[in-house]
Amino acid sequence: MRAAAVQLNSADRYDRNLEVAERLVREAAADGADLVVLPEKWTVLGPPEAIRASAEPLNGPALDAAARWARELEIHLVAGSVPEIVPGQEKLANTSVLFGPAGERLAVYRKIHMFDVEVGDVSYRESEIEQAGDQIELADVDGAKVGLTICYDLRFPELYRILAVRGARVITVPSAFTERTGRDHWEVLNRARAIENQVFIVAAGQIGDAPPHYRSYGRSMIVDPWGVVLAQAPDEECFVAADLDFSSQDEIRDRLPSLRNRRPEAYAWPDPAPAGAV
Repeated sequence: MRAAAVQLNSADRYDRNLEVAERLVREAAADGADLVVLPEKWTVLGPPEAIRASAEPLNGPALDAAARWARELEIHLVAGSVPEIVPGQEKLANTSVLFGPAGERLAVYRKIHMFDVEVGDVSYRESEIEQAGDQIELADVDGAKVGLTICYDLRFPELYRILAVRGARVITVPSAFTERTGRDHWEVLNRARAIENQVFIVAAGQIGDAPPHYRSYGRSMIVDPWGVVLAQAPDEECFVAADLDFSSQDEIRDRLPSLRNRRPEAYAWPDPAPAGAV
């Protein structure tokens, strides 16, 4: 399998973002990619009012376009994430959709971990307009299971371990990692998740500035199960691609069988800490 990660500087420019995304998806497919991954919030990255204004249901124009690109190019396409209008739900969802080569939806993943953090002097409160999902998703892509995650999920190894135990050989990470945290954590976390779960990681990121205070790190990358960075993007809108060697993955898992050596019967989760505990 050949995989590609598309890197964008989306900002609040819906039509322009779709045009650039389509161009890079087509270029990645022309380069031989079977699986292409777009970044988080690839349709619009901006303030809450822009996110709300660009939100759409699963059959909205951006996801319909992504389905069409997958069908025309006969590829599997992870449509990064988009703000989704969910029927019967007041808040939006941050949703990643995997399309198959017939344009069919193979998996719909709603981001589980909300980015409610302080980074330097900037506060991020994703949960103010988006609701956390609660379902772990993976799907078959040409005989290999692919797990779906989004950005901040990268800091929660439990999710990645469950995907690996459920058979994931590839995990996608569409992201808009902040420049401040990305400098120190982006590569480390992607490589750690790849090594500990012996999976390929395809991490597609945003790059550059977006209103009101976003500055995304970029450096989209593809990592192999040994933690080797197979491809990494420069600081521009582009795509990077790499071949995923599943026979090499099998050899790693056979020689260093950490997934088989797990002892789940010995792992007891601690009781939740009381409110206010440090």
